[in-house]
Amino acid sequence: VPTSPRTRRLAPSTFKMAFAVRNALRTVAAPRVLRKAIAPVAPVRRLALSTRASAKVDAFTAEEKGAADTTDYRIFFKSGSKMVSPWHEIPLFAGDGLLHFICEIPKETSAKMEVATDEVGTPIKQDIKKGKLRFYPYNINWNYGLLPQTWEDPGHKNAELNGVAGDNDPVDVVEIGSSTLKMGGVYKVKPLGVYAMIDDGELDWKVIAIAADDPKASKVNDVADVEKEFPGELQKIMEWFRDYKIPDGKPANSYGYNNECKDKAFTMHVIKETHEAYVHLKSGQRANDEDLSLI
Repeated sequence: VPTSPRTRRLAPSTFKMAFAVRNALRTVAAPRVLRKAIAPVAPVRRLALSTRASAKVDAFTAEEKGAADTTDYRIFFKSGSKMVSPWHEIPLFAGDGLLHFICEIPKETSAKMEVATDEVGTPIKQDIKKGKLRFYPYNINWNYGLLPQTWEDPGHKNAELNGVAGDNDPVDVVEIGSSTLKMGGVYKVKPLGVYAMIDDGELDWKVIAIAADDPKASKVNDVADVEKEFPGELQKIMEWFRDYKIPDGKPANSYGYNNECKDKAFTMHVIKETHEAYVHLKSGQRANDEDLSLI
């Protein structure tokens, strides 16, 4: 007797297939929500951002011409597309008690680079002696350069220093900050003190300054602060510039004011006096009998 469809037994293979289809339909109809363990999110750390403005003055750029390490090498300065003189067209005063500083020699280098005050445009070049490029006998340990629009008048005799006169150059700067500055870079610096160095019978002021964005700039405002934050640094500077010619068989340089680094008030007096001398030279009030380029 034929069996009823209700009582007919399915073959094993057919049963397995039906079971699989049923499970598939259940999965589609009612998908299971899988819960995945989520790792705890670490708290976000906020970085402390420096609020110090950069000391570098980007309005002026440097352009190299000629092969490096040759007598033809020059660094010219530009403001936008215009060629400018770093000595004449970069202002001395930068506002907020700061000055503009032109880096000629980056720290830990030895090539004796300088603004060519007798060449049109007054570019930076390497000093030459007897047809050879000049180098210091060892690296200079600070950034070194000049204050624009200053001039140490060789016709002006300093009564406090036994009548010694200026060396016919802009005022030099020794920048004591922690960063290595770029040759040809223009920076805002804070003046702190000054040495009255006498080199071959000429007065060669050495202004001590620090880049405005240096981590210690806010802590140093005068000579006493330099000794506190940079212990022994002033002595090192004085000795370095006193002795650097000795390896070449020349006598040591000397200093006025008993080798003392004068304070900020005195420094600002020197800067204003040499700025006035520059203004007289540039305006024609003082005759340019030193063969200097005024453009």
